[in-house]
Amino acid sequence: MAETYDFPSDLLAGQEELHQVRAELLALLRRLPWSVEPLDGFHDDNGWRKVERPASPGWTADEQAEVEKLRRRERELAVFVTCHRFWEEVTGQDKVDARMRLKHAHERPEPPEAARED
Repeated sequence: MAETYDFPSDLLAGQEELHQVRAELLALLRRLPWSVEPLDGFHDDNGWRKVERPASPGWTADEQAEVEKLRRRERELAVFVTCHRFWEEVTGQDKVDARMRLKHAHERPEPPEAARED
């Protein structure tokens, strides 16, 4: 039977914020042009797969600053979560299990299936 862990509230909050920051960063990167600097588009079908990119206007200074701010916060939270004092209490394989459970602690358990009448 899998063990349950009593994660401290600050660790849970840090992990949740880490999820949120990563999601925000990913969404921002998907919206931005493919190149930070302005570059011409290109087309190459000589390799094992076709590669095409449209011209990129590059990122604005504000966009670059926003990406850097989110990456900095992501690093801070990753260090906070991985170096939290809680991990000193957990050893060996339990540490791997606890880490995986922490990553998914924000997910709600699925409700039990309704009892079927046969």
